[in-house]
Amino acid sequence: MSDFVLRTTKVHLLKEPVVKRLSEILDASCGRGWRTLGEIVGSDGRFKVSSDDMEMCSLRVLEVEGSPSRMLLRLIGERGCTTAHLIDFLQTLGNMDALLCLKPTALQILTQPQPVSLLSGHNLHLSCYGLGTSLVHYQWFKSKEEIPNSFSPDLVISPVTIEDAGFYICRVNCGQSVLFSNWAQVDVLNDGVSSVSRHQSVDGRLELVIQPKPSQLCIGESLEMECGAIGRPIPCYQWHRNGQPIPYCTKRKLKIQHVSLEHQGQYHCEISCSQDRVWTDEVDVVITPRVAIQVCGATECAEEDILVIGQVSTELILDSIPEQLYATEKVALLIGNLSYQNHPQLKAPMVDVYDLTNVLQQMNFKVVSLLDLTESEMRNAVDEFLLLLHKGVYGLLYYAGHGYENYGNSFMVPVDAPNPYRSANCLCVQSILKLMQEKETGLNVFLLDMCRKRNVHDNTMPNIVLRVTANIVFGYATCQDAEAFELNSSGFTNGVFVKFLKKRLLDDEKITVVLDKVAEDMGQFDATKGKQALEIRSSLSERRALTDPIQPGSADQILSCQWAKTHELPESMNLDFDCGAQIKLGFAAEFSNVLVIYTHIVKKPADMTFCQAHVTDFSQDLDVDPKDMNRETPEETGIYLLSRNLPQHCLYTRLSSLQKLQEDLVFTVCLQGTFASMDHDEKVHWNKSINIGKPLIARLDLHRPMRRNSCLQTCLMPHSPSQSPTHSPGAEHHLHYHHAQDAHHLSPHLHLLESYEHPQGAVGGGWGSLYEDMGHCKDMDGLSSSLGGFSVPIEAGDDINEVQTIFIKSLQFQRP
Repeated sequence: MSDFVLRTTKVHLLKEPVVKRLSEILDASCGRGWRTLGEIVGSDGRFKVSSDDMEMCSLRVLEVEGSPSRMLLRLIGERGCTTAHLIDFLQTLGNMDALLCLKPTALQILTQPQPVSLLSGHNLHLSCYGLGTSLVHYQWFKSKEEIPNSFSPDLVISPVTIEDAGFYICRVNCGQSVLFSNWAQVDVLNDGVSSVSRHQSVDGRLELVIQPKPSQLCIGESLEMECGAIGRPIPCYQWHRNGQPIPYCTKRKLKIQHVSLEHQGQYHCEISCSQDRVWTDEVDVVITPRVAIQVCGATECAEEDILVIGQVSTELILDSIPEQLYATEKVALLIGNLSYQNHPQLKAPMVDVYDLTNVLQQMNFKVVSLLDLTESEMRNAVDEFLLLLHKGVYGLLYYAGHGYENYGNSFMVPVDAPNPYRSANCLCVQSILKLMQEKETGLNVFLLDMCRKRNVHDNTMPNIVLRVTANIVFGYATCQDAEAFELNSSGFTNGVFVKFLKKRLLDDEKITVVLDKVAEDMGQFDATKGKQALEIRSSLSERRALTDPIQPGSADQILSCQWAKTHELPESMNLDFDCGAQIKLGFAAEFSNVLVIYTHIVKKPADMTFCQAHVTDFSQDLDVDPKDMNRETPEETGIYLLSRNLPQHCLYTRLSSLQKLQEDLVFTVCLQGTFASMDHDEKVHWNKSINIGKPLIARLDLHRPMRRNSCLQTCLMPHSPSQSPTHSPGAEHHLHYHHAQDAHHLSPHLHLLESYEHPQGAVGGGWGSLYEDMGHCKDMDGLSSSLGGFSVPIEAGDDINEVQTIFIKSLQFQRP
């Protein structure tokens, strides 16, 4: 009976949570969203939807909380459209995520287990409560292993030990329905105190229990520091040096390999949990040169043969060790193309570029990370990168996106490449290498995470003659005429190549040895075994490693300093308004061309009942969607990777494509307020104009047209725009992947991977199709929202890939 009532309910009378969820999905869907739904409803004839109606819905995006989908649902509901009709329309649309919002469920999880950090000796208590149409059963897991006798909704371990740390999950059964809870990470700390009588349980309050310790190291050694706090949920960490936050250092343990004098200073860690915040003590880290060098050649040295060194320059110490290799500078250009205009979009390049930026910066690389570049922007970015290369420099170029390989030459595809495309629209890697060879660099590393299939529409044979040099390393994510893969999940995860690369890149070994180990790791990965294998090409004759220290040479360092400035942020500022309110305006960089702006109320007058500050009036060059600005959580505005490092209780705005900015970035901070003496709906506005110049990558003016004498166009290739046809044919390379069910909920929570039928046969017992080709379309059939009688729990934290692989190997699933 309840199902009948639901199906006959008018759409505009549905419950608010259902309408909200349905609107969010339709607003976020590309190609299967509200606009296509309106066309389907209009063509049905029963519920007229005119072009004026669609325009009215479209204008809703100009409102702060506006939703075109919500407006469309209200219109068709008022015209008689029922839930049953809407289900039919959504089936025609093919939006399975939206359909799930309207289907009643026989099982729900009302209480999810919460992550917790606690001391050894505490009582661990996790809870998971489900509601079903009949008796509900529970089974707790730690990683892949069932926990014996854990059939209750409450899991209690007393006392907890270090060995109990890990990821926990609960399987909830009701008849044939099965759900898995969110993953709950349990972090167990050992503060070195034998008695834990003062800690019997965790009440949720944040408490600092492990302080970092001071260190004294020699140049080249590794710095390791640790702190810890207990609380629920697991606390967030941010390390600081000399009062300034250290980028990407957000774990309990801080590790810096191969320290130099610039790492010396005072360190402390800021720890936050919900509304609580604590700081550790400041400790000194002292970096000193080596204090003695043995200069004799005999087996045993006399005392006079030991040279004792006091306060001498770092250069003298480094010159005393002839076998150590050095870079005069380290620079890296990372490009991730995912939002293609004429080709299938990707997901993994954003995460891959973000993670590699973090790793390379730990090795003192000056990194510029860029997303979604057009052809001219890619050429200008590479042009600037080439200007930095001189004798002894280590240069690294990473690219993730669509690509192809013809006649031994690799081509990177810009986001504005036509469909089809060929070499005139793309960047040839070999032509870039030819120009790098002329710079006498110490090391040239290319990491290409793209497809290398043949482009049947491009018969161009570039005439590129490379010199014989001994400093080149190529790491191809896949073999020639093969494809690269990314994880098909509803969250953001790495591609297969970077999944293993980021774990090895910090190893203090020759770069080719590191890549060999990555190749071995990839070879053991069942999901892509036999389909993707790392290919390494190298002419490196010296033991050069990405971890080699920097010994600045005599070359001009002005350009490399400018390159480093492209990751410098505008300074935060406090804005005072005439009403007495003060607003903090802050900035963060997600990538070198993605700026995050946040506003926070520092103080307000006592009689002000409402106070909010938002940013507006941005340059049209940036193409900012007003609907995605000034949101209350970072995820709502598209900030997923940086969200944990941002301050809380702010309004957030994400500005992407800063490379398109032609003038200084000028915008308005608008303060809205109401006072107790005013009507509730009456608001007063105050505005301040802010000019922050050209932030981040905007300083390099990559928006400019390609130079007529661009070095990338001097090779014997049809790179020049005058030689490019208006519509040139290209490769038929596409990507198919399953969209996230909710683009606004991509935080580290449970995601259920869906089972697909692969047209060429599944890999790894039906799991190979979890990974889709980054450069070639394989249409998937057999889409299902369940795995027969089971669901697969996937934890989206630091160890998501390992937990996923363990579950794939340990649990048996029915094929749909």
